[in-house]
Amino acid sequence: MTLNLPDDFIQSVSCCPGFDKDAFITAHLNNSPTSIRVNPFKQTQLNFTLNKAVAWNKYGFYLNERPNFTHDLLFQAGCYYVQEAGSMFIQHALTSHVDFNETILALDVCASPGGKSTLLASLLNEKSALVANEVVKQRAEVLSQNLTKWGNSNVVVTNNDPASYSAIPETFDLIMVDAPCSGSGLFRKQPDAINEWSLENVNLCSQRQKRILSDILGSLKSGGTLVYSTCSYSIEENENIVNWLISEFGLISLPIPIEANWGIVETHYAENDFYGYRFYPDKTQSEGFFCSLLKKPGASNNHRQFRKSKFENFTALKAKEKEVFNDWIHNPEVHLITKFKEDFLLTNELVMDFINKYPQLYFKKVGTTIGNVIKKEVIPHHDLALSIHRSSSIQTIVCNREEGLQFFKKSLVTIEGQKGWNLLTFNGFGLGWIKHLGNRINNYLPNDLRVLK
Repeated sequence: MTLNLPDDFIQSVSCCPGFDKDAFITAHLNNSPTSIRVNPFKQTQLNFTLNKAVAWNKYGFYLNERPNFTHDLLFQAGCYYVQEAGSMFIQHALTSHVDFNETILALDVCASPGGKSTLLASLLNEKSALVANEVVKQRAEVLSQNLTKWGNSNVVVTNNDPASYSAIPETFDLIMVDAPCSGSGLFRKQPDAINEWSLENVNLCSQRQKRILSDILGSLKSGGTLVYSTCSYSIEENENIVNWLISEFGLISLPIPIEANWGIVETHYAENDFYGYRFYPDKTQSEGFFCSLLKKPGASNNHRQFRKSKFENFTALKAKEKEVFNDWIHNPEVHLITKFKEDFLLTNELVMDFINKYPQLYFKKVGTTIGNVIKKEVIPHHDLALSIHRSSSIQTIVCNREEGLQFFKKSLVTIEGQKGWNLLTFNGFGLGWIKHLGNRINNYLPNDLRVLK
């Protein structure tokens, strides 16, 4: 592989902490490593060999080669996420400073395609909630699909400009901004990005990053935590942005413990007590990445009280009303089930309080859609097939790999099983719903999830 890195790019990053020109260029002649992060709620034996663990994330692993993930049924079931190893460092950064035993309301501002959102969803307890936002409609759909695969019910996907969150003051305990950037950290993985890189674009990205941060910082609670990250090497998009956050907003930079053999470069400016963490492909088995953790000054307040809005979009079902879902949800009596229009949703109190207080947001996904009910019959939704809260007593049909692939191609005509609604499973994990009619089946996989090749 040959990559021609622009001279002005090399010159612009030569002053970056830890940059080694010759080693950096040599690393870009090698293939990009493939790494995955296992879903802690759906752990199983995978269909390929895990080479070695990612040093800074216990759920991260490198692969010897890149398989066809689309044709892997365990990928479709949400058993793992394909993610750059550097991005997985955010879990170590957060667990070093945040107590996830507490009830936390988290916001992922620029969340698609969902790598860092699924990481956050893995850390939060069931009383906590994640709001994952994406401004681009099509990307918000991808984000929703990936969070559905992960299986949690305490998640919300919004499709809003970050500026919409400026009207939500002092609300979130944790905010993640994986900011849109010039993308130089992905040159090895995405060579086409080289042609789009320019100093002008770096400066434009820096301005956009400041706008996003300015829009959302007011919604971070006093004592709350901000994660800022990019896949860029440029100081203008990394250290300069964090220094601006410290000087302009008084945020406090937090050190993250690292081990020398990880190869991560720590940037530390003693004059303003600033800490940043850089990943270079010649030093870490990862693409380029930058991360910094900051705290908003002030006392942390874990007592959250949302004012009830005049019009409540979502109201919880009473115990008697939940009984129709006894065979579909694991321990339905301990879960919050609510109805929105014709759909019944599985969520929690924090999610419901949030969406009722801020109906001005556009909600793409709320919790897990269980389905709707027609004449006391539950019509299950695809979300429920992938949920970690679905009942183990649901009628299932176990498929092999070929049958599973036919299901995703929507070419599966028949399969042995009992009549009625069935959850199609592989290795014990749900793939989607079929209705067995005896001599044939109806496939209820959503058309936008169909595998065409």
